[in-house]
Amino acid sequence: MDELLLMNGPNLGILGKREVEVYGTSTLADIEALVAAEVAGRGWRVTSVQHDCEGELIRTLQDSYDTVGAIINPGALMIAGWSLRDALANYPRPWIEVHLSNVWAREQFRHESVLAPLATGVIVGLGADGYRLAAQALLHQIPA
Repeated sequence: MDELLLMNGPNLGILGKREVEVYGTSTLADIEALVAAEVAGRGWRVTSVQHDCEGELIRTLQDSYDTVGAIINPGALMIAGWSLRDALANYPRPWIEVHLSNVWAREQFRHESVLAPLATGVIVGLGADGYRLAAQALLHQIPA
């Protein structure tokens, strides 16, 4: 069975409790189930990880080169996660950067992602549904 990496960065482990007016009421478990349901028809299994530490995310990514692709919400690491950027530059599969909120409608410091230029695509501002759309995009990007 093929494996899809679902990787979430700092502060995303408290989704559903964290600023629900910005991030919504879906928990990370809800999002994991949403993505798993979306890719089940292809026979993909979702491996979901969340770390608040950039180094742990890098280690996870480096241990996941055999996955079919990835959906990554780096959280605030999109702004200055240069080590994560270097690790993503070496990740050999397609990956989609996802953000629950519309980062361009928020504070100025959130308006640039150091990771986005490496991503296959970027989805922002669609809440938990953005993860489902990222899964659909990867299903189209990755040959059966």
